Amino acid sequence: MENRTSAEELRRSAFRRNNRIVLQTINVMREDYTPLESVADALENTIELADVTDCVNYLTESGYIKLRIRGTQTNVTDLADAEFSQLGAKLTAKGIQFLNGKIDDPCIRR
Repeated sequence: MENRTSAEELRRSAFRRNNRIVLQTINVMREDYTPLESVADALENTIELADVTDCVNYLTESGYIKLRIRGTQTNVTDLADAEFSQLGAKLTAKGIQFLNGKIDDPCIRR
């Protein structure tokens, strides 16, 4: 049972770290809407694609980023609304506030 708790804590810790990295990457790329494929490509040696997808899902659902179908003005509410390869992401005011230390989130490492 102790190993299971340890493995679960490692998974949670990685999720918190990955959320921070994905949020920072979207911020650094600073395009109007950064293609999610570009984020995944930039992080390919650091975070698995499935984990990037999990982070984008959390960050969207929590209001840190918003998604849009690239090349359109069509905003989407979550990843289920379009293919990953079609989407771009942009930080919201809440995402900027987090990165500037104005708010905390237990699922994103400081």
